[in-house]
Amino acid sequence: MVTLTIDNQTVEVPEGSTVLQACDQLGIEIPVFCYHPKLSIAGNCRMCLVDVEKSPKPVASCAMPVAEGMVVSTHTDKVKRARQGVLELLLINHPLDCPICDQGGECDLQDLTMSYGRGCSRFSLNKRAVKDKYMGPLVKTVMTRCIHCTRCIRFTNEIAGTAELGTTGRGEHVEITSFLESAITSELSGNLVDICPVGALTNKPYAFHGRPWELSKTPSIDVMDALGAHIRIDTRGTWEVMRILPRGNDLINEDWITDRTRFAYDGLKYQRLDRPYVRKKGKVIPATFQEAFEVIASKIKNLAGTEIAAITGDLCDAESMYALKKLMLSLGSPHLESRQKGSTVRFDVREDYLFNTMIAGIEDSDVVLLIGTNPRMEATLINTRLRKRTLMSGGNNSVFSVGLIGPKVDLTYPYDHLGEKAIDLDFLSDGKHFFTQKLINAKNPVIVLGEAVLNHPDGEKILHRVRQFAVKNKLIREDWNPLNILTSQAATTAALDLDFLPQKGKDGGQNGLALEGIYQAVEKGDIKAVYLLGADDVNFERLKGAFIIYQGHHGEQGAQHADVILPGAAYTEKNGTYVNLEGRVQQGIQVVSPPGEAKEDWKIIRALSQQLKTPLPFDDLAALRAQMASEYTTFRIIGDIITRSYHPRVDEKLAQGKLTNRGFDLPISDFYLSNIITRHSKILAQCSRIRAQTETGERVFEEEPPLHAVGHNQ
Repeated sequence: MVTLTIDNQTVEVPEGSTVLQACDQLGIEIPVFCYHPKLSIAGNCRMCLVDVEKSPKPVASCAMPVAEGMVVSTHTDKVKRARQGVLELLLINHPLDCPICDQGGECDLQDLTMSYGRGCSRFSLNKRAVKDKYMGPLVKTVMTRCIHCTRCIRFTNEIAGTAELGTTGRGEHVEITSFLESAITSELSGNLVDICPVGALTNKPYAFHGRPWELSKTPSIDVMDALGAHIRIDTRGTWEVMRILPRGNDLINEDWITDRTRFAYDGLKYQRLDRPYVRKKGKVIPATFQEAFEVIASKIKNLAGTEIAAITGDLCDAESMYALKKLMLSLGSPHLESRQKGSTVRFDVREDYLFNTMIAGIEDSDVVLLIGTNPRMEATLINTRLRKRTLMSGGNNSVFSVGLIGPKVDLTYPYDHLGEKAIDLDFLSDGKHFFTQKLINAKNPVIVLGEAVLNHPDGEKILHRVRQFAVKNKLIREDWNPLNILTSQAATTAALDLDFLPQKGKDGGQNGLALEGIYQAVEKGDIKAVYLLGADDVNFERLKGAFIIYQGHHGEQGAQHADVILPGAAYTEKNGTYVNLEGRVQQGIQVVSPPGEAKEDWKIIRALSQQLKTPLPFDDLAALRAQMASEYTTFRIIGDIITRSYHPRVDEKLAQGKLTNRGFDLPISDFYLSNIITRHSKILAQCSRIRAQTETGERVFEEEPPLHAVGHNQ
């Protein structure tokens, strides 16, 4: 530790800290433009100048390391004049367009000028103008406002890993631009808007749509992937989501969110289900909830429990899945399924299907093996952690290395490609293989299995083969579990926690069927009714022989094939519990009202149970959550992770089974259109098209016409 004095206060900070960090520890505000805690230090804005004893001139506190006995002053007249001079120079060329700037009200330059500026300028020169740059459909540029802090450049280079921005020119002719003035391809490009301290980079879809003081701000949880990133949802009134921003959480998403999280909100506006419908004589007609319930009851009352099945989708909250499970069990149905991709892998204990290393734990790892996954598409912020760990090692392959078995993809950091097929995992049993040796000798190894492994015909063999390798080589310790399952959908972990899987039959009756078994039973006529809770990715051709009840919030595949449609609420329209891939239980908060007659999903199921003469034993959300927590202890603790010792079960016979020569089918083929909300987003559809053009070598240079332009369908 290093001891120094700042403004007559003594403080101890870790060796290697900067003066700025020491000031922050004391709660002393130091104005900054170029400094960002998650980016490398640039030291080029000079706004953070402070006075250091025996220094002939003010120093940049963000770049000055602390020293024993250092004496620092942050509010001397010299410092005050220096900061005024910096702001005066920055404003020489800055346009006076605050009234029309989308950064207004959230602008660091505005705030710091008010607090530290002179209030007038001694310059009356003509202001320079800089041509705006095209950076795609998400980021709007007004480059005349740019103060060259280089945060955006450092972000794309260090965090996103795409290195798409840089500077051209020298002196007053410096400009920040994309190298080819084409659309930015990073899945994290929206974060450029957050880190820009002025209005040079702003949110293009949100441009001129609102002001920050008009919006209500609500903390919530993201459901676009399985990480459960902390977000803030800004709304206007009781029905419209205006934008989504990140909330800092170093354990999960740090300061970032993906473009899918940030811009999918417009998908909540289109093709929504806002009232019940029933199918009569081949046509879907509007109905009331009571009429829809009566149609369902008339169909189900003549069916045995084994003739009914339920399938849940990828965005369901825990409360709705719990309510549906209780309803199905009360009807005598064991056919419950939450795995739309067809996986049949069962797990013995909770740790078998969690990301046990923890997201933040990646930074402590030294060797990572990825099997059947592309984390850049499936869990982008885990990929940024892997890139961060790579940069921490200085790119030294002997300090930190990554191996991949699966399709060769761009992960934004170097890795060893060890094969594409399941049979390539045989290297684990080869003690002489270089990567096997790396895993065995590693202090904190990490093995990540993606959903493509669970959906693979050899999925169970691969799981036991990896577990056997970890147990045999003593990689599992009390303080470190290297075995991780990387799920890509928000509802997966909660569904497994709730055991929303095929159930054992009562009194020796028929056991529940998995997805393929449900398909076959429908085709044979053994299952006559299927309840789909937000499940839009099943094979509807194989379900067409059954009576289909679809409950969801968008009129997509499920609604098109359903006999009864029940309008549910999207994640922004209900209070819901979600479990992220680490096993962290988190709760989202309702920020807007569902459209029309749509209701929260658990309420619909509770009302339907009353109609079916099997009323569920709860009448409000608090009672439901209390009962769910009493039955499943996982849901008793919100926000933290329940840890316990892990002793994996290894089926030695299965682990020795021969693996096939089949490759892994990754679960996400299009990052921007991965679920029912994103598939209805016009913003993300545009991103998807541009990504496809870029991957085929066709660069997009020109600005796209706005979606409301003449010639575009509304």
